[in-house]
Amino acid sequence: MSNIANPTRTDRGGTEATAVPARAATALAVLLLTVAIISFRPFQPAGAEGATGGDLVNQLGYGLLGALAACGLLTLADRRVLAALLSPWWLLLLVFLALSVMHAPSPPEAMRAALFTLIGILVMAAVLTLPPDAEGFSTVLATVALAVLGFCYFGIVARPDVAIHGAGGLEPQHAGLWRGSFSHKNIAAPVMACLAFMGLYLWRRRWRVSGGTILVLALVFIANTGSKTTLGAVPLAMILVILPGLCGLRFLAPALLIAAIAAAALATLGIALFEPLSELQRVYFPGLTYTGRTELWAFMGEMLAERPWTGYGLESFWGSDLVRFSDQPFDRDWDIRGIVHGHNAYMDLAIAMGLPALLVAIIAFILAPMRDYLRVPPLKENVLLADLFLMIVAFTLLDAFLESFFFRRADPVWLLMVFAIFGLRLVARFPVSGAR
Repeated sequence: MSNIANPTRTDRGGTEATAVPARAATALAVLLLTVAIISFRPFQPAGAEGATGGDLVNQLGYGLLGALAACGLLTLADRRVLAALLSPWWLLLLVFLALSVMHAPSPPEAMRAALFTLIGILVMAAVLTLPPDAEGFSTVLATVALAVLGFCYFGIVARPDVAIHGAGGLEPQHAGLWRGSFSHKNIAAPVMACLAFMGLYLWRRRWRVSGGTILVLALVFIANTGSKTTLGAVPLAMILVILPGLCGLRFLAPALLIAAIAAAALATLGIALFEPLSELQRVYFPGLTYTGRTELWAFMGEMLAERPWTGYGLESFWGSDLVRFSDQPFDRDWDIRGIVHGHNAYMDLAIAMGLPALLVAIIAFILAPMRDYLRVPPLKENVLLADLFLMIVAFTLLDAFLESFFFRRADPVWLLMVFAIFGLRLVARFPVSGAR
Protein backbone atom coordinates (compact mmCIF):
# COMPACT_ATOMS: atom_id res chain seq x y z
CA MET A 1 0.00 0.00 0.00
CA SER A 2 2.72 2.39 -0.99
CA ASN A 3 0.34 5.11 -2.03
CA ILE A 4 -1.99 5.12 0.95
CA ALA A 5 -0.69 8.49 2.06
CA ASN A 6 -1.36 9.88 -1.41
CA PRO A 7 -4.13 8.02 -3.23
CA THR A 8 -3.29 9.67 -6.55
CA ARG A 9 0.31 8.59 -6.63
CA THR A 10 -0.36 5.70 -9.04
CA ASP A 11 -3.63 7.00 -10.39
CA ARG A 12 -2.42 9.69 -12.76
CA GLY A 13 -3.53 8.40 -16.09
CA GLY A 14 -2.59 4.78 -15.49
CA THR A 15 0.51 5.24 -17.65
CA GLU A 16 3.01 2.46 -18.17
CA ALA A 17 5.59 4.59 -16.36
CA THR A 18 3.63 4.26 -13.12
CA ALA A 19 2.23 0.77 -13.76
CA VAL A 20 5.63 -0.90 -14.11
CA PRO A 21 6.96 0.24 -10.69
CA ALA A 22 3.62 -0.71 -9.12
CA ARG A 23 3.82 -4.24 -10.54
CA ALA A 24 7.43 -4.54 -9.47
CA ALA A 25 6.57 -3.43 -5.94
CA THR A 26 3.71 -5.92 -5.73
CA ALA A 27 5.90 -8.75 -7.03
CA LEU A 28 8.60 -7.92 -4.50
CA ALA A 29 6.05 -7.92 -1.69
CA VAL A 30 4.84 -11.36 -2.83
CA LEU A 31 8.40 -12.69 -2.80
CA LEU A 32 9.21 -11.25 0.62
CA LEU A 33 6.08 -12.51 2.37
CA THR A 34 6.19 -15.96 0.75
CA VAL A 35 9.80 -16.56 1.77
CA ALA A 36 9.22 -15.11 5.24
CA ILE A 37 6.41 -17.59 5.89
CA ILE A 38 7.89 -20.67 4.21
CA SER A 39 11.49 -19.92 5.32
CA PHE A 40 14.74 -21.04 3.73
CA ARG A 41 14.58 -24.40 5.49
CA PRO A 42 11.11 -25.88 4.87
CA PHE A 43 10.25 -29.45 5.79
CA GLN A 44 12.76 -29.48 8.66
CA PRO A 45 10.93 -31.19 11.54
CA ALA A 46 13.90 -31.18 13.90
CA GLY A 47 15.81 -28.08 14.92
CA ALA A 48 14.26 -25.61 12.47
CA GLU A 49 11.89 -24.10 14.99
CA GLY A 50 14.49 -22.49 17.11
CA ALA A 51 17.66 -22.27 15.08
CA THR A 52 17.76 -19.88 12.20
CA GLY A 53 20.96 -18.19 13.16
CA GLY A 54 23.70 -20.84 13.02
CA ASP A 55 22.91 -22.05 9.52
CA LEU A 56 24.79 -20.61 6.55
CA VAL A 57 21.78 -20.92 4.24
CA ASN A 58 19.66 -18.96 6.71
CA GLN A 59 22.35 -16.37 7.27
CA LEU A 60 22.80 -15.70 3.56
CA GLY A 61 19.11 -16.07 2.77
CA TYR A 62 17.75 -13.73 5.42
CA GLY A 63 20.58 -11.31 4.81
CA LEU A 64 19.55 -11.14 1.15
CA LEU A 65 15.88 -10.91 2.11
CA GLY A 66 16.63 -7.98 4.39
CA ALA A 67 18.64 -6.26 1.66
CA LEU A 68 15.76 -6.69 -0.83
CA ALA A 69 13.31 -5.28 1.70
CA ALA A 70 15.56 -2.29 2.40
CA CYS A 71 16.02 -1.57 -1.31
CA GLY A 72 12.28 -1.80 -1.89
CA LEU A 73 11.56 0.56 0.98
CA LEU A 74 14.11 3.10 -0.26
CA THR A 75 13.05 3.04 -3.92
CA LEU A 76 9.40 2.01 -4.14
CA ALA A 77 7.64 2.91 -0.88
CA ASP A 78 6.17 6.23 0.19
CA ARG A 79 8.44 7.91 2.75
CA ARG A 80 5.51 9.36 4.68
CA VAL A 81 4.10 5.87 5.13
CA LEU A 82 7.44 4.62 6.42
CA ALA A 83 7.66 7.49 8.89
CA ALA A 84 4.23 6.54 10.26
CA LEU A 85 5.57 3.12 11.26
CA LEU A 86 7.91 4.70 13.81
CA SER A 87 5.90 4.08 16.95
CA PRO A 88 7.48 5.32 20.20
CA TRP A 89 6.43 2.13 21.94
CA TRP A 90 8.14 -0.02 19.33
CA LEU A 91 11.25 2.11 19.50
CA LEU A 92 11.28 1.62 23.27
CA LEU A 93 10.86 -2.12 22.78
CA LEU A 94 13.89 -2.12 20.48
CA VAL A 95 15.84 -0.39 23.25
CA PHE A 96 14.88 -3.21 25.60
CA LEU A 97 15.89 -5.68 22.90
CA ALA A 98 19.33 -4.07 22.74
CA LEU A 99 19.63 -4.14 26.53
CA SER A 100 18.68 -7.84 26.57
CA VAL A 101 21.54 -8.48 24.15
CA MET A 102 23.93 -6.70 26.52
CA HIS A 103 22.63 -8.69 29.51
CA ALA A 104 22.99 -12.02 27.74
CA PRO A 105 25.82 -14.36 28.87
CA SER A 106 26.91 -14.57 25.22
CA PRO A 107 26.26 -11.16 23.60
CA PRO A 108 27.47 -12.25 20.11
CA GLU A 109 24.91 -15.08 19.95
CA ALA A 110 22.19 -12.81 21.31
CA MET A 111 23.15 -10.14 18.80
CA ARG A 112 22.76 -12.62 15.96
CA ALA A 113 19.27 -13.51 17.18
CA ALA A 114 18.40 -9.81 17.47
CA LEU A 115 19.59 -9.13 13.92
CA PHE A 116 17.38 -11.90 12.53
CA THR A 117 14.47 -10.42 14.48
CA LEU A 118 15.14 -6.95 13.07
CA ILE A 119 15.35 -8.33 9.52
CA GLY A 120 11.97 -9.96 9.99
CA ILE A 121 10.44 -6.69 11.19
CA LEU A 122 11.98 -4.85 8.23
CA VAL A 123 10.54 -7.40 5.79
CA MET A 124 7.04 -7.01 7.24
CA ALA A 125 7.30 -3.23 6.93
CA ALA A 126 8.20 -3.67 3.25
CA VAL A 127 5.35 -6.11 2.58
CA LEU A 128 2.85 -3.59 3.96
CA THR A 129 4.15 -0.50 2.18
CA LEU A 130 5.14 -1.82 -1.25
CA PRO A 131 1.77 -2.75 -2.85
CA PRO A 132 0.31 0.35 -4.55
CA ASP A 133 -3.30 0.00 -3.38
CA ALA A 134 -5.89 -2.39 -1.97
CA GLU A 135 -6.04 -4.33 -5.25
CA GLY A 136 -2.28 -4.81 -5.21
CA PHE A 137 -2.40 -5.79 -1.55
CA SER A 138 -5.14 -8.34 -2.28
CA THR A 139 -2.98 -9.75 -5.06
CA VAL A 140 -0.14 -10.16 -2.57
CA LEU A 141 -2.32 -11.91 0.00
CA ALA A 142 -4.01 -14.22 -2.52
CA THR A 143 -0.76 -15.19 -4.22
CA VAL A 144 1.15 -15.78 -1.00
CA ALA A 145 -1.67 -17.67 0.72
CA LEU A 146 -2.22 -19.98 -2.25
CA ALA A 147 1.53 -20.53 -2.59
CA VAL A 148 1.94 -21.45 1.09
CA LEU A 149 -1.14 -23.68 1.07
CA GLY A 150 -0.06 -25.38 -2.16
CA PHE A 151 3.42 -25.95 -0.77
CA CYS A 152 2.09 -27.45 2.46
CA TYR A 153 -0.47 -29.68 0.74
CA PHE A 154 2.24 -30.78 -1.69
CA GLY A 155 4.26 -31.87 1.32
CA ILE A 156 1.33 -33.86 2.72
CA VAL A 157 1.04 -35.78 -0.55
CA ALA A 158 4.65 -36.01 -1.73
CA ARG A 159 6.61 -35.92 1.54
CA PRO A 160 4.37 -37.26 4.29
CA ASP A 161 7.40 -38.47 6.25
CA VAL A 162 8.31 -34.86 7.09
CA ALA A 163 5.03 -32.99 6.47
CA ILE A 164 3.13 -35.21 8.92
CA HIS A 165 4.24 -35.89 12.47
CA GLY A 166 5.54 -39.42 12.94
CA ALA A 167 5.44 -41.79 15.87
CA GLY A 168 9.17 -41.46 16.51
CA GLY A 169 11.04 -38.67 18.26
CA LEU A 170 10.12 -36.88 21.46
CA GLU A 171 6.41 -36.41 20.70
CA PRO A 172 4.90 -39.72 19.51
CA GLN A 173 1.48 -38.49 20.65
CA HIS A 174 1.42 -36.19 17.60
CA ALA A 175 1.68 -39.05 15.11
CA GLY A 176 -0.54 -38.47 12.08
CA LEU A 177 -1.02 -34.75 12.68
CA TRP A 178 -0.19 -32.36 9.85
CA ARG A 179 2.57 -29.76 10.00
CA GLY A 180 3.17 -29.13 6.28
CA SER A 181 6.42 -27.34 5.54
CA PHE A 182 6.71 -26.10 9.13
CA SER A 183 8.74 -27.63 11.91
CA HIS A 184 5.78 -28.33 14.21
CA LYS A 185 2.00 -28.45 14.14
CA ASN A 186 1.95 -25.66 16.74
CA ILE A 187 3.49 -23.36 14.13
CA ALA A 188 1.50 -24.70 11.18
CA ALA A 189 -1.90 -24.22 12.83
CA PRO A 190 -1.47 -20.50 13.73
CA VAL A 191 -0.06 -19.72 10.28
CA MET A 192 -3.05 -21.43 8.68
CA ALA A 193 -5.33 -19.42 10.96
CA CYS A 194 -3.83 -16.18 9.64
CA LEU A 195 -4.25 -17.46 6.07
CA ALA A 196 -7.91 -18.18 6.86
CA PHE A 197 -8.34 -14.55 7.94
CA MET A 198 -6.76 -13.47 4.66
CA GLY A 199 -9.21 -15.66 2.78
CA LEU A 200 -12.12 -14.08 4.62
CA TYR A 201 -10.79 -10.60 3.82
CA LEU A 202 -10.55 -11.46 0.13
CA TRP A 203 -14.08 -12.90 0.18
CA ARG A 204 -15.37 -9.67 1.70
CA ARG A 205 -13.60 -7.72 -1.07
CA ARG A 206 -15.52 -9.88 -3.57
CA TRP A 207 -12.54 -12.01 -4.51
CA ARG A 208 -14.91 -14.93 -4.07
CA VAL A 209 -12.99 -17.77 -5.73
CA SER A 210 -9.55 -17.12 -4.29
CA GLY A 211 -10.89 -15.99 -0.91
CA GLY A 212 -13.22 -18.96 -0.51
CA THR A 213 -10.55 -21.42 -1.64
CA ILE A 214 -7.99 -20.06 0.82
CA LEU A 215 -10.47 -20.02 3.68
CA VAL A 216 -11.61 -23.63 3.15
CA LEU A 217 -8.12 -25.07 2.53
CA ALA A 218 -6.72 -23.30 5.60
CA LEU A 219 -9.52 -24.52 7.87
CA VAL A 220 -9.15 -28.09 6.60
CA PHE A 221 -5.44 -27.96 7.31
CA ILE A 222 -6.05 -26.60 10.83
CA ALA A 223 -8.44 -29.46 11.53
CA ASN A 224 -5.75 -31.96 10.55
CA THR A 225 -3.11 -30.38 12.79
CA GLY A 226 -5.16 -31.54 15.75
CA SER A 227 -5.05 -28.06 17.26
CA LYS A 228 -8.44 -27.74 18.94
CA THR A 229 -7.38 -24.40 20.45
CA THR A 230 -6.68 -22.91 17.04
CA LEU A 231 -9.82 -24.39 15.51
CA GLY A 232 -11.86 -22.72 18.27
CA ALA A 233 -9.95 -19.44 18.35
CA VAL A 234 -10.29 -18.76 14.60
CA PRO A 235 -14.11 -18.41 14.58
CA LEU A 236 -13.92 -16.60 17.93
CA ALA A 237 -11.62 -13.94 16.47
CA MET A 238 -13.82 -13.62 13.39
CA ILE A 239 -16.96 -13.18 15.47
CA LEU A 240 -15.47 -10.73 17.97
CA VAL A 241 -14.10 -8.51 15.19
CA ILE A 242 -16.70 -8.69 12.43
CA LEU A 243 -20.01 -9.14 14.29
CA PRO A 244 -19.88 -5.77 16.12
CA GLY A 245 -19.30 -4.04 12.79
CA LEU A 246 -22.25 -5.80 11.18
CA CYS A 247 -24.40 -4.57 14.07
CA GLY A 248 -23.11 -1.00 13.76
CA LEU A 249 -21.06 -1.35 16.95
CA ARG A 250 -17.47 -1.50 15.65
CA PHE A 251 -16.27 0.42 18.69
CA LEU A 252 -17.10 -2.61 20.86
CA ALA A 253 -14.64 -4.94 19.09
CA PRO A 254 -11.49 -3.72 20.91
CA ALA A 255 -13.24 -3.89 24.29
CA LEU A 256 -14.44 -7.44 23.61
CA LEU A 257 -10.96 -8.52 22.52
CA ILE A 258 -9.27 -6.95 25.55
CA ALA A 259 -11.77 -8.78 27.75
CA ALA A 260 -11.00 -12.06 25.95
CA ILE A 261 -7.24 -11.52 26.35
CA ALA A 262 -7.65 -10.69 30.05
CA ALA A 263 -9.75 -13.82 30.56
CA ALA A 264 -7.13 -15.91 28.77
CA ALA A 265 -4.41 -14.43 30.98
CA LEU A 266 -6.31 -15.34 34.13
CA ALA A 267 -7.15 -18.82 32.85
CA THR A 268 -3.53 -19.61 31.99
CA LEU A 269 -0.90 -17.60 33.85
CA GLY A 270 -3.35 -16.71 36.60
CA ILE A 271 -3.82 -20.29 37.79
CA ALA A 272 -0.06 -20.87 37.65
CA LEU A 273 1.12 -17.73 39.45
CA PHE A 274 -1.68 -16.66 41.82
CA GLU A 275 -2.69 -18.97 44.64
CA PRO A 276 -6.40 -17.95 44.87
CA LEU A 277 -6.92 -18.75 41.19
CA SER A 278 -4.83 -21.90 41.54
CA GLU A 279 -7.07 -23.04 44.39
CA LEU A 280 -10.19 -22.44 42.30
CA GLN A 281 -8.64 -24.44 39.48
CA ARG A 282 -7.85 -27.37 41.78
CA VAL A 283 -11.41 -27.41 43.11
CA TYR A 284 -13.42 -26.89 39.93
CA PHE A 285 -11.03 -27.90 37.12
CA PRO A 286 -8.55 -30.35 38.65
CA GLY A 287 -7.32 -31.64 35.30
CA LEU A 288 -6.69 -28.23 33.75
CA THR A 289 -2.89 -28.03 33.39
CA TYR A 290 -2.57 -27.27 29.64
CA THR A 291 -0.55 -30.48 29.22
CA GLY A 292 1.70 -29.61 32.12
CA ARG A 293 2.35 -26.00 31.14
CA THR A 294 1.12 -24.60 34.46
CA GLU A 295 4.05 -26.16 36.33
CA LEU A 296 6.40 -24.77 33.69
CA TRP A 297 4.96 -21.26 34.10
CA ALA A 298 5.19 -21.54 37.89
CA PHE A 299 8.89 -22.32 37.53
CA MET A 300 9.33 -19.32 35.21
CA GLY A 301 7.57 -17.11 37.75
CA GLU A 302 9.98 -18.18 40.47
CA MET A 303 13.00 -17.50 38.25
CA LEU A 304 11.63 -14.16 37.08
CA ALA A 305 11.23 -13.05 40.69
CA GLU A 306 15.02 -13.27 41.03
CA ARG A 307 15.69 -10.90 38.08
CA PRO A 308 12.48 -8.94 37.46
CA TRP A 309 14.02 -5.75 36.06
CA THR A 310 16.46 -7.03 33.44
CA GLY A 311 15.56 -10.66 32.84
CA TYR A 312 18.20 -13.16 31.74
CA GLY A 313 19.03 -11.83 28.28
CA LEU A 314 17.74 -12.57 24.79
CA GLU A 315 17.54 -16.34 24.14
CA SER A 316 19.76 -16.91 27.17
CA PHE A 317 17.50 -18.66 29.68
CA TRP A 318 16.32 -21.97 28.20
CA GLY A 319 19.21 -24.32 27.66
CA SER A 320 21.47 -22.37 30.03
CA ASP A 321 23.37 -24.03 32.86
CA LEU A 322 20.94 -22.41 35.29
CA VAL A 323 18.09 -24.45 33.79
CA ARG A 324 19.96 -27.57 32.70
CA PHE A 325 21.33 -28.21 36.19
CA SER A 326 18.18 -27.28 38.11
CA ASP A 327 16.26 -29.86 40.11
CA GLN A 328 13.62 -31.87 38.24
CA PRO A 329 10.83 -33.11 40.55
CA PHE A 330 9.71 -36.61 39.64
CA ASP A 331 6.04 -35.54 39.32
CA ARG A 332 6.62 -32.59 36.98
CA ASP A 333 5.05 -33.21 33.56
CA TRP A 334 7.75 -31.22 31.72
CA ASP A 335 11.48 -31.80 31.95
CA ILE A 336 12.54 -28.15 31.85
CA ARG A 337 16.17 -29.10 31.28
CA GLY A 338 15.59 -29.93 27.62
CA ILE A 339 12.94 -27.49 26.35
CA VAL A 340 13.63 -24.50 24.09
CA HIS A 341 10.95 -22.06 25.26
CA GLY A 342 8.34 -21.62 27.97
CA HIS A 343 5.19 -22.12 25.88
CA ASN A 344 4.02 -18.64 26.84
CA ALA A 345 5.23 -15.67 24.83
CA TYR A 346 4.48 -13.14 27.58
CA MET A 347 6.48 -15.00 30.21
CA ASP A 348 9.34 -15.68 27.81
CA LEU A 349 9.53 -11.99 26.93
CA ALA A 350 9.69 -11.08 30.63
CA ILE A 351 12.31 -13.78 31.24
CA ALA A 352 14.45 -12.38 28.41
CA MET A 353 13.98 -8.63 28.90
CA GLY A 354 12.38 -8.06 32.30
CA LEU A 355 8.99 -6.91 33.55
CA PRO A 356 9.38 -3.29 32.31
CA ALA A 357 9.78 -4.62 28.77
CA LEU A 358 6.68 -6.79 29.22
CA LEU A 359 4.70 -3.71 30.26
CA VAL A 360 5.82 -1.81 27.15
CA ALA A 361 5.01 -4.86 25.01
CA ILE A 362 1.47 -4.96 26.40
CA ILE A 363 1.04 -1.36 25.28
CA ALA A 364 2.66 -1.92 21.86
CA PHE A 365 1.01 -5.27 21.11
CA ILE A 366 -2.42 -4.84 22.69
CA LEU A 367 -3.43 -1.32 23.67
CA ALA A 368 -1.92 0.64 20.76
CA PRO A 369 -3.43 -1.64 18.05
CA MET A 370 -6.85 -1.43 19.72
CA ARG A 371 -6.57 2.37 19.75
CA ASP A 372 -5.53 2.33 16.09
CA TYR A 373 -8.57 0.21 15.22
CA LEU A 374 -10.85 2.78 16.82
CA ARG A 375 -9.19 5.54 14.78
CA VAL A 376 -9.64 3.87 11.39
CA PRO A 377 -11.61 6.21 9.06
CA PRO A 378 -15.02 4.93 7.88
CA LEU A 379 -13.77 4.09 4.39
CA LYS A 380 -14.55 0.69 2.89
CA GLU A 381 -10.97 -0.39 2.14
CA ASN A 382 -9.67 0.88 5.47
CA VAL A 383 -12.42 -0.90 7.41
CA LEU A 384 -11.91 -4.22 5.63
CA LEU A 385 -8.15 -4.09 6.14
CA ALA A 386 -8.55 -3.06 9.77
CA ASP A 387 -10.81 -6.06 10.39
CA LEU A 388 -8.23 -8.37 8.78
CA PHE A 389 -5.37 -6.99 10.84
CA LEU A 390 -7.35 -7.03 14.08
CA MET A 391 -8.35 -10.68 13.57
CA ILE A 392 -4.68 -11.61 13.15
CA VAL A 393 -3.66 -9.54 16.18
CA ALA A 394 -6.44 -11.01 18.33
CA PHE A 395 -5.67 -14.58 17.37
CA THR A 396 -1.89 -14.32 17.82
CA LEU A 397 -2.24 -12.56 21.17
CA LEU A 398 -4.47 -15.37 22.41
CA ASP A 399 -2.19 -18.03 20.94
CA ALA A 400 0.73 -16.41 22.77
CA PHE A 401 -0.64 -17.67 26.09
CA LEU A 402 0.14 -21.26 25.04
CA GLU A 403 3.06 -20.82 22.62
CA SER A 404 6.13 -18.62 22.54
CA PHE A 405 7.11 -16.47 19.55
CA PHE A 406 7.60 -12.82 20.59
CA PHE A 407 10.92 -11.55 19.16
CA ARG A 408 11.64 -15.11 18.06
CA ARG A 409 13.82 -14.38 15.05
CA ALA A 410 11.97 -15.29 11.83
CA ASP A 411 9.15 -17.29 13.40
CA PRO A 412 6.25 -16.91 10.91
CA VAL A 413 3.65 -16.46 13.66
CA TRP A 414 5.67 -13.59 15.13
CA LEU A 415 6.14 -12.03 11.70
CA LEU A 416 2.41 -12.21 10.92
CA MET A 417 1.61 -10.55 14.24
CA VAL A 418 4.08 -7.73 13.46
CA PHE A 419 2.53 -7.49 9.99
CA ALA A 420 -0.94 -6.99 11.49
CA ILE A 421 0.11 -4.51 14.19
CA PHE A 422 1.95 -2.34 11.66
CA GLY A 423 -0.97 -2.68 9.27
CA LEU A 424 -3.41 -1.33 11.84
CA ARG A 425 -1.12 1.61 12.45
CA LEU A 426 -1.12 2.49 8.75
CA VAL A 427 -4.84 2.09 7.97
CA ALA A 428 -5.65 4.25 11.01
CA ARG A 429 -3.61 7.12 9.54
CA PHE A 430 -4.02 7.05 5.76
CA PRO A 431 -6.90 6.43 3.34
CA VAL A 432 -6.44 3.31 1.23
CA SER A 433 -7.33 3.54 -2.44
CA GLY A 434 -9.31 0.66 -3.92
CA ALA A 435 -7.60 0.36 -7.31
CA ARG A 436 -5.57 2.30 -9.80
